[in-house]
Amino acid sequence: MTTPNFSAGRDVAIVGFAQTKHVRSEDTLSEVELIQPVIAEAMNQVGLDHHGFDFYCSGSSDYLAGQAFSFVMTLDAIGAWPPVAESHVEMDGAWALYEAYLKIRSGHADTALVYGYGKSSPGDLPRVLSRMCEPYYTAPLWPTSVELAALQARACIEAGITSEAEMAEVAARDRRSARDNPNAQLAWDIGAAELLAGEYLANPLRRDDCAPITDGGAAIVLASPERAAELRARPAWITGLDHRIDAHSLSVRDLTRAPSAKLAAEAAGVGDGPIDVAELHTCFTHHEAILRNEMGLADDVVVNPSGGPLAANPMMAAGMIRIGEVANRIFDGTVNRGVAHATGGHLMQHNLVAVLDGEQSATSEGSSTSDELEGSR
Repeated sequence: MTTPNFSAGRDVAIVGFAQTKHVRSEDTLSEVELIQPVIAEAMNQVGLDHHGFDFYCSGSSDYLAGQAFSFVMTLDAIGAWPPVAESHVEMDGAWALYEAYLKIRSGHADTALVYGYGKSSPGDLPRVLSRMCEPYYTAPLWPTSVELAALQARACIEAGITSEAEMAEVAARDRRSARDNPNAQLAWDIGAAELLAGEYLANPLRRDDCAPITDGGAAIVLASPERAAELRARPAWITGLDHRIDAHSLSVRDLTRAPSAKLAAEAAGVGDGPIDVAELHTCFTHHEAILRNEMGLADDVVVNPSGGPLAANPMMAAGMIRIGEVANRIFDGTVNRGVAHATGGHLMQHNLVAVLDGEQSATSEGSSTSDELEGSR
């Protein structure tokens, strides 16, 4: 067996995207019941049933579910009999999409369905997330995700990267944009001045600087060039996709930077052409200023027209939703080229960047078929 040459592989397209109506707490549905209608909607969009996909990949968290191998039960949502080729990542669905992308790009599949989901409402999520900290020095302190983000926000303010006023403008803009998003959890028209009058949750972060706790999920359909033409009139082509990671220990990182986001953006080709829209996985308002700097986004790039994570933030799906939101705008011709970002770990430790385009790459080996790439298996 030889290692597949991904750099010389086929282009991969997004041809379908569906998501839940995001809510603060979904007490009546199990994870299977939560995600199954979304998977069915994604399948219906492209006219395929359970037998029409060569590969499935999911992103979820057994830790959130409180049960080992919880994702196995969620296979009931896709109907896992007869058996299917399936994989799972204990990460946001964006990384499940990355695995499926490589599967198609290397010629091992022509269609894939990716889904991510999470019910984060039970328990004290900000404190539970402290378990992601390195285990020797930081985790024993039990810092909440909000408290850690406040340290980063303060560092950014003191470095002149952003200000509380600019952060309030981001919150006001995203919640206002969410009014046009039927799936959003939070949407209203409140000015930045009113938000600045609110009390601190963890100085300098106010409640509206923080993404809400959300239950929900999403699904995306990927296809090879041959199948994409059959399934979607205007596919969203993934012309660049990369992910990088920074150090685990917060003490060795410059909290005003996200070097892994910069590296991923460069590898994905963000700077190779104009960007019409960017959907960024910004769980806190100060994250936008950091990502704009690291990814080289121009001031005129429209950021998070869906409302972003500040409008709905389902764990294990919010990053994948950023990719789907850009794809939707390419589907309908609203934009030609966009960038989507997903993050994991505290303070944007791990970053994934995808560049989507309405036009297929001119350099792609788009005519390659699975049979032609048989030698790579």
